[in-house]
Amino acid sequence: MSTEQPEKTSFERSHEQARRLALQIATAAMEKKAASLEILDVRRHVDYTDFLVLMMGHSDRQVAALVYGIEEALRKKNKKIHCSVEGLPHAYWVIMDFGDVVAHLFQQQAHQLYDLEGLWMDAQRIKLPKDKEEQGKNAA
Repeated sequence: MSTEQPEKTSFERSHEQARRLALQIATAAMEKKAASLEILDVRRHVDYTDFLVLMMGHSDRQVAALVYGIEEALRKKNKKIHCSVEGLPHAYWVIMDFGDVVAHLFQQQAHQLYDLEGLWMDAQRIKLPKDKEEQGKNAA
């Protein structure tokens, strides 16, 4: 009996890369003290992305710091990552579009108003890394 795993399709590899990117974004956000952090797998619900990373900052400065912290962390790990950012300089609701992953960074009022977690209530939640060791494993 062979224990070899079948080779993954390009779709499966792409999904794994997007999942890793979502976890890297979440890890960077945790380091900047993001609140209400969640990763949603929305592949069965939308066609424009695979994962949503949702988070909240308590002020415009914290939301901007989250954006810059995420960009810096990803640049260190993935030199060729492309991201489109909308919503700065006001930083009320910032969208970082990485293609297969879209991050939404809200101030508290916007977070409550738009309630994306409620909108995508039936989307699968991805477990967030809890400690540095687990964060390192997911970011690799």
